Order: sequence, then structure tokens, then C-alpha cells
Amino acid sequence: MRKGLVPVMAWLLATGAAVTLSWWGVHTVMAGTAYDPPRALPITAADARDRASAPAPPPPPSASAGPTRTRSPSPTPAPARTPVHTSGPSATASGQVKAYDTGGGRAVFDLGAADATLVSATPGAGWSMQVWKTDTWIRVEFSRGTDRVSVFCDWHDGPPHVEVGNY
Repeated sequence: MRKGLVPVMAWLLATGAAVTLSWWGVHTVMAGTAYDPPRALPITAADARDRASAPAPPPPPSASAGPTRTRSPSPTPAPARTPVHTSGPSATASGQVKAYDTGGGRAVFDLGAADATLVSATPGAGWSMQVWKTDTWIRVEFSRGTDRVSVFCDWHDGPPHVEVGNY
């Protein structure tokens, strides 16, 4: 009996060590990646009403403001596949968090009394995304082929207002 028990124990020990080592390696690589589930924000009736009465398309931003890519710089824009969180809502947030759903994706802004912050932007399936920011406006553009959808938030001449447009 002892002859058969030694190989079984050796196999169990080797298998346990291999599983532990594999788990540790995968856990180390996956820690801190974009595989954490996204936080959901509530959609209120006011958000639905605001989307239904969206104003005319925004003017394109000036040529002097360069784009800020949501991923590492590359010769061509790479499509973003995961939500981009530029800042999260906090206890000190002074504004209203509003979501704007478009055909190309979803942009969420924290609209304060005199400025705004992009909370998150998530492209739809098959769409890519780019974000431009200045001191007085933020533009999120979703693109797929020749289709373009922009969510433009500006506050240079008063409280922040958001415009959604297809180009």
C-alpha cells in the first residue's frame, strides 16, 4: 500500500504547487487592469428629458487645441475598448452628474456651477473614441468609419452646457 501512496502524494503535491503558481502568476498580471467591473450611474427622468431635447450640433473646437488621447500615443488613433475614467464622482463634487447616450457611446459629465469634469466615456461596440480638453471645454468624439458623434461641453461664457451632434 505504501508503494502506491508515495506516487499519489507526489502527484498531489506537484499538482497543488502548479495550480498555486499559476494562480499567483495570473493574479499578479491581472491586478489593476481594466477588468474591474465598471461603476454604473443612475439614469434619472431628467437625463431622459435632456437627451430628448438635445440642441443643435456644437461648433468644432479651434485648431489650436490639440487632442488628448485616451490611450498611449500612436501614429493612428487606436479604438478604446474599455471605459475611460478621467475622474470619479467624489463627496466634494459640487455639480450634477449627467449621462449623455449617443449612437456612438456614452459620456458622463459632472456639471458644476462654473465648470465641468468628464467622469467617464465609453464607446459603443465597434466605435472608437477620442477626448479633447481645454480650460473652458471638453469634447468627446466617437467614430466608426466616416461616422462621427460628438458630445461637446463648454462653460466659457456661463455655466456648463452640453451639446450632442452627428457629423
